[in-house]
Amino acid sequence: MKKLVFLSLFAFTLQVSAQSNSELVKHFESYYQQMKNHGDVQGIINAMTHLEVLSPLQARRDTLAYVYASEGRNLEALNTIGIELGTGDSDLNVEVKAIALKALNQREKALVHYEELFKRKPNPYIAYELADLKIQLQKFVEAKQNIEYGIANSKDDMKRSFYESQQPYQTSLKAAFLCLKGLAVFNEDQKGNVATAIQFMNDALAIDPNFNLAKLSREALEARRSQEAANKN
Repeated sequence: MKKLVFLSLFAFTLQVSAQSNSELVKHFESYYQQMKNHGDVQGIINAMTHLEVLSPLQARRDTLAYVYASEGRNLEALNTIGIELGTGDSDLNVEVKAIALKALNQREKALVHYEELFKRKPNPYIAYELADLKIQLQKFVEAKQNIEYGIANSKDDMKRSFYESQQPYQTSLKAAFLCLKGLAVFNEDQKGNVATAIQFMNDALAIDPNFNLAKLSREALEARRSQEAANKN
C-alpha cells in the first residue's frame, strides 16, 4: 500500500513538473517575442538562454551564438557552440564560428570554417574573407586564387564595408578585391612588386575614387617606391 501511494505521488509530481516546464517554455517564448518586438538584444539573449535550459535545441543554440557574435561578444558566441567543425553543423553555426574566430585573431581556425562555408555555398563575399585571411597567413598563392574568383564573380551592385576610417563606408566589392590583390602581390615580393601593386590600387580607384583604403595603400606604396629610389641615388 505504501509503495502504491509512493508511486502515485511520484507520477503526480512528474505530471506537475511537466506542466510547469511547459508553462515556463511558453512564458519565455512569449518573452522572447516581446523582446524581439522591442529590439531589446539583452532581453532576447536572456529569453533564449532560459529556453535553452528548459528545452535544449541546437538550432536555438546556433541562433543565440549568432546574436552574441552580432553584438561583438565573440567569446560568448564560441562558448555557446564550440569552435570545432562538425559534420552536422548548420550553415549559421559554421558562419558564427568563422566570424567569431576571425574577430579573436584565431586566423588558422577561422580559415577552416570559411573554407567549409565556401565549399557549401561559394560566393564572392566568402572568397574575400578567405583571401584576406590567407594574405595574413602568408598563403599568397591560395589567396590570389580566391581573389581571381572574386573579381570574376563580383556584380556591380555588390558592396563591402570598411572601418579603417573614422566614418565606416562601403565600396564596390570588385574594387575591394583589386585592392586586396595589390596587397597580396606586394607582400609576396615587397621589393619587386611595388609598381604592380600600385597599378592594382589605381585599378581599384578607377572603379571607386573615394575608396579610402586603396588611397592609403597607394600612398604608402608610392612613398616606399620614392624611398627606394632615393636610396639608390
